[in-house]
Amino acid sequence: MNKLKKIKFKNILIHSILIFICILSLIPFLWLLSTALKGRSENIFAYPPVFIPKNFTFENFREVLKLVPIVKYVLNSFIVASSTVILNVILSALAAYPLARMNFKGKKIVFFAILATIMVPFQTIMLPVYIITLKLHLVDSYSALAGYLGLIMPFCVNAFGIFLVRQAFLTIPKEIEESAVIDGCNSFQIFFKLLLPMIKPTLALLAIFTFIGSWGEFLWPSIVLTDEKLFTLPVGINNLSSAFSADYRLVAAGSIVSIIPIVLFFLLLQKYFIQGQTEGAVKG
Repeated sequence: MNKLKKIKFKNILIHSILIFICILSLIPFLWLLSTALKGRSENIFAYPPVFIPKNFTFENFREVLKLVPIVKYVLNSFIVASSTVILNVILSALAAYPLARMNFKGKKIVFFAILATIMVPFQTIMLPVYIITLKLHLVDSYSALAGYLGLIMPFCVNAFGIFLVRQAFLTIPKEIEESAVIDGCNSFQIFFKLLLPMIKPTLALLAIFTFIGSWGEFLWPSIVLTDEKLFTLPVGINNLSSAFSADYRLVAAGSIVSIIPIVLFFLLLQKYFIQGQTEGAVKG
């Protein structure tokens, strides 16, 4: 009985800590939402902070839509983020498959060399990548398509995605693959029709991380882009904060707009999220 009470107390304590941390992490978002919904007569810097506006208003959102082409920024971000997700999932799976299911000379060296790139921050290679982008004419001064490609190509595959998908492939018993070979399937059929459907949660997890990273990327687009028509949402929001530095209500409204697509994308794939996190933890 005492043991049962200890377990219950431990569970209550753990859940209480997690709820407290969750509330702390939500406070900045709630303050941002509260600021976006407050009218001109309310003090957004009142202390103690007032989270519930006295008079709800959506005028800040309407004003942002009038003054800034934020819909265009959202569309640009969606094109870049969705293209990056598709390429990342495909290329990561293609690179991870031979590292997990095939035997060839130097496989471990190749794998550890790929993992080593995780320790290299993008900022350290940003200059050579920018020069390559210029040499390949992948900047918006040539065309809109070139501008999009310049944003997408440097992030179309990464070591984290390859590692994550490889770990998922390792959890699949080789007997399943051997049975498919006996049934007459070739390597491409095994890859596309058998293995990929079995690691959907991991692919969804990779898609979520890639989408969030691409959607929120600010540094690279701010360097590569010069045409305002191709600005992604973070760059556009930064311009919004510069143009209306005295009115944080508009900045907050624009920031809320930028968060909504990420939340919707996560909700769309949330059933795969936890499963995808644990799928690759079975084998190393």
